[in-house]
Amino acid sequence: MERVTQLEYDEERAADMLAVAETRDQAALARLFDYYVPKIRSFCLAAQPGANLMADDIAQEVMIRIWNKAHTYKPESASLNTWVFTLARNARIDYLRKNSRHQSDIDPEFLWQNVVDENADPFKDAQQKRDQERIKQGLDKLPKDQKQVLAKVYLEGKTHKEAAEELSLPLGTIKSRVRLALHKLTIYVKR
Repeated sequence: MERVTQLEYDEERAADMLAVAETRDQAALARLFDYYVPKIRSFCLAAQPGANLMADDIAQEVMIRIWNKAHTYKPESASLNTWVFTLARNARIDYLRKNSRHQSDIDPEFLWQNVVDENADPFKDAQQKRDQERIKQGLDKLPKDQKQVLAKVYLEGKTHKEAAEELSLPLGTIKSRVRLALHKLTIYVKR
């Protein structure tokens, strides 16, 4: 029995891709399917073990994309494996984005509305209220520019870079103001 080398096998898959692109050859697509689907499933399952339905959906989506986009494959730009697994990676990202958004009619405020803390500690509560008041007083004592930067970073959840862009300031200035403001707050709260 004659052994087929990997190079010959790669050339056969490239010929199948060309046949799909030029003549919409379904038999060629079936051969690509038989070769790539197990590999795409393994790729997906390596990232998320046990997610068999996801792996099947992504493999199916990749094969649809191969059928629809075979004409865009350029062998001089990338190997067929690279091209197919780029499609797989993108399909996986699209799948995760699409399926990670779950909507619910349950209002989270309602869930926590009547919850009573069984471990309530009146001393801890008093300490927390005192600390909150000290922090508020400390914030009031900060210069306006430092208070503004802290608000962007800690209250609005911006990154230092986003705060720098919004305030039209250098990134180093933002970092310095945050550091100075936190240092001053530490001093004010300890008093």
